[in-house]
Amino acid sequence: MEERTPALSMRNITKRFGSKVIANSDVSLDIYPGEILALLGENGSGKTTLMNILAGIYYPDEGEILIGGKPVTIASPKEAFNHGIGMIHQHFKLVDVLTANENIVLGMDKEGMLDLKTSAARIKKICDAYGFEVDPDEKIYDMSVSEKQTVEIVKVLYRGAEILILDEPTAVLTPQESDKLFAVLRNMRNDGKSIILITHKMNEVLSVSDRVAILRAGKYICDRVTSETNAQELTDLMVGHKVSLNIDRPEPVNSKERIRVKGLTVRNIDGVLKLNKVSFSAYSGEILGIAGIAGSGQKELLEGIAGLQPVEAGSITYVNDDGTTEDLIGKDPLEIAALGVSLSFVPEDRLGMGLVENMDLADNMMLRSYRVGKSVFTNRKDPENLAKQVIKELEVNTPGVHTMVRKLSGGNVQKVLVGREIASAPTVLLTAYAVRGLDINSSYTIYDLINQQKKRGVAVIYVGEDLDVLVELCDRILVLCDGHVSGILDGRTADKQTIGMMMTHIKEAADE
Repeated sequence: MEERTPALSMRNITKRFGSKVIANSDVSLDIYPGEILALLGENGSGKTTLMNILAGIYYPDEGEILIGGKPVTIASPKEAFNHGIGMIHQHFKLVDVLTANENIVLGMDKEGMLDLKTSAARIKKICDAYGFEVDPDEKIYDMSVSEKQTVEIVKVLYRGAEILILDEPTAVLTPQESDKLFAVLRNMRNDGKSIILITHKMNEVLSVSDRVAILRAGKYICDRVTSETNAQELTDLMVGHKVSLNIDRPEPVNSKERIRVKGLTVRNIDGVLKLNKVSFSAYSGEILGIAGIAGSGQKELLEGIAGLQPVEAGSITYVNDDGTTEDLIGKDPLEIAALGVSLSFVPEDRLGMGLVENMDLADNMMLRSYRVGKSVFTNRKDPENLAKQVIKELEVNTPGVHTMVRKLSGGNVQKVLVGREIASAPTVLLTAYAVRGLDINSSYTIYDLINQQKKRGVAVIYVGEDLDVLVELCDRILVLCDGHVSGILDGRTADKQTIGMMMTHIKEAADE
């Protein structure tokens, strides 16, 4: 068998942050021309740090990088580009008021700063070669999320990238947009490009990658040829022990209407219509999934129920066990929370809502519980015990309950936020993006916790991005498109392609 020469090799890479945190420890990894390599690992396993070293954002404390067998120094993103390495981050680095064309050539040296007519022709050539669809003259602010991502990929190709790193590229894409992206990635691979994919979605790893490399606790464990492995083996290698990959969906028991929404209309602070005459009911002991592309009104819907969003028209009613009702519109968030309505919302900025970064874990628990009891003294013991419980159950990686939240990784911050809301024993749990950015093991822990709430008779409203999970976890799925309800589907019979079409208005309605 012919010996392949790696396009890029990392040898004995170690990266430390301070004296205690070792993000990468003696990692050696090869990436070959014409392959898609998936990089798998739990939160905090060092995947993004390792790729940031390749992209010139971090500099390794030990080890070396070789390109085409020759040692190179990558001390900045510009040097990474000079060596043909381009990284497409989760949060796009585009200037909204400029066109795609202007963004693509922005910041290039004089050789790259061609006149816009010439650069537009070059962009078209790249798009034609790989199957991209980009209008060079369209402003970024007029683009969908997938179009912005396409501009980012074309931008690195325009700069001559031969090795592309994509960090969670499908986090906010519909199934159809993901399929289109994967078709493009395969075309790029066939053209000899090397592509490294960081993703937590196992079905994507198995469908698009050629090889999978596993990191655990900052160390390289092994790699596998994708066609010779499966989701169970990869997850077990990633976690270090056997993991169950089954999502339960117990049948709802004694289900009663708990939240009734009728004709809900909401505008944001700029007067833009975000929800238009939305109506549905959520029942105790069931999980109601909410599907929709980013910005379809999911955030406003949950915040409206929790009393955090002004409502222009319509009603939101809480139904008690005895059938009596209470109008939630007009009540403040504290009064709504007192009824048992708990909002666990995980936005892109996890610290922007719900947690205070300069407070420790115990004090952040206290934010939820300090109103309980009549003593003028704050009870610090209960929040501390709750923090210990969340750390244990969700395997939060932290030195202790008095660690500042800002010192935790994003995934661990998320576990604290979700765990705190679930621990408040709600009657209605509103959870959005509960597993965003979490590894597969942590995600299944959260799904199990949500199912425990369902069995307790809690009405769970679950906003999620992964349609595979929505159709496995939820009893019913409400599909939002541009602030309208496209339809409500039975989770047991729904398929993700239909949901994806309804999310983009291709299918206007569905039978409830």
